[in-house]
Amino acid sequence: MKPEQLQSVRATLRSPRRLKTEALAGLVVALALIPEAIAFSVIAGVDPRIGLFASFTMAVTISFVGGRPAMISAATGAVALVIAPLMRSHGLDYLISAVILAGVFQILLAVLGVTRLMRFIPRSVMVGFVNALAILVFMAQLPELIGVPWPVYPLVAAGLLIVVGVPRITTAVPSPLVAIVLLTLFAVLARINVPAVRDKGQLPESLPSLFVPNVPLTLETLQTIAPFALSMALVGLLESLMTAKLVDDITDTRSNKTRESWGQGVANIVTGFLGGMGGCAVIGQTMINVKGSGARSRVSTFLAGVFLLVLVVVLGDVVGLIPMAALVAVMIFVSAITFDWHSVAPKTLKRMPRSETAVMLITVATVVVTHNLAIGVGVGVLAAMAMFARRVAHFATVERTEVELNGRTVATYTVDGELFFASSNDLYTQFDYARDSEPHIAGVVIDLHASHLWDASTVAVLDAVTEKYRRHGRDVELIGLNAASIQMRERLAGKLNGGH
Repeated sequence: MKPEQLQSVRATLRSPRRLKTEALAGLVVALALIPEAIAFSVIAGVDPRIGLFASFTMAVTISFVGGRPAMISAATGAVALVIAPLMRSHGLDYLISAVILAGVFQILLAVLGVTRLMRFIPRSVMVGFVNALAILVFMAQLPELIGVPWPVYPLVAAGLLIVVGVPRITTAVPSPLVAIVLLTLFAVLARINVPAVRDKGQLPESLPSLFVPNVPLTLETLQTIAPFALSMALVGLLESLMTAKLVDDITDTRSNKTRESWGQGVANIVTGFLGGMGGCAVIGQTMINVKGSGARSRVSTFLAGVFLLVLVVVLGDVVGLIPMAALVAVMIFVSAITFDWHSVAPKTLKRMPRSETAVMLITVATVVVTHNLAIGVGVGVLAAMAMFARRVAHFATVERTEVELNGRTVATYTVDGELFFASSNDLYTQFDYARDSEPHIAGVVIDLHASHLWDASTVAVLDAVTEKYRRHGRDVELIGLNAASIQMRERLAGKLNGGH
């Protein structure tokens, strides 16, 4: 079956084998979402039920309106960090209002074509994003391994052995699910006292209901929630679009990023009105779904949300028995398969330009230090831009020759390369003004047939060059400009220096 066909909901429902894969993947994802949703609720300062309801509504809604099949959206740490200060200062009603407004902002950003900005994210930043995510997923497990009873460590080791070893025997059942079930049975039957899911917080006992935030509809309220809503919208979109691009690469398929953008907005609006804390795509559970369990369609995303609700509302007592060691083992496995090990292999580092490696490391370091993927990607893109500008700044070359024309000696400069603010900065110094002022030189020609004027900075530099030659008593003729460069120069020449 072709990769595109695997994404089809209709094809999945018609194939018992594919449906089983999607259903089991959704179950594993649901189990992995529970402790993280509770943890993110703590970060945001809300009741654990708020995070669990958000994960349910985000997953179910995005399965219908999202643009990337098999990607999981739920409550996330990045969103929790953004909205936590609003919760502390103004309470739950203002937080929910911000979630709803963030959804509106995401829909507006989708309409404005924000997804087109994805093309400006270099591969080195993308690799850094993936590696940083893997490191963050691993770091999030460390609190579960510090200051805990000693049986936790052999349980985690056993979980890793099961997750890695089961696929070598059979792929009929996702190995993370096997690890969770076996370790839970062992911990319960052997009566091993280790931290379990129930220790993370109280699970909900009822379905989410309509929640209309009780806030005054005033300009003051808008001024209070808008900054938090906009930050949440931008962080959520960036994480979601980057994760969607990663899944595109893994599955060899394309997804509709514009639909994903407004789909995230719709999901956050629905989540807000059902009393959830909002969210976006989650890389760890997405990797469990796509890479660890082999899911490819919206069915797994939908079932992840449904299973999550059933597990916490109907089977809460059973889910509470799952040892955290089992989930820690699964997430460590996810971090290992998410990390791009090829990017740090010695052979790769030798072949890769140093600037590319530096951008990747800067992205990773920023994300790990700030725990904010949006900041890390932003810093990575800025670093890539700076290094690119530095690299191409010296691409423009100037070659001087003397040509005899009708008994006159003309100094001809051939400019080769793209001329913009970076490459044209030192163009002014590459002309021999004193030599061209000697009596035997009758004129100066600047040949631009092998270059292109891209911005006003270059026009200003050419104005400065011709003005300096004029002060030396030499006229300058510009030849070889293409049509676009001629238009730009005619529009801007002599008008950029304020007459000075």
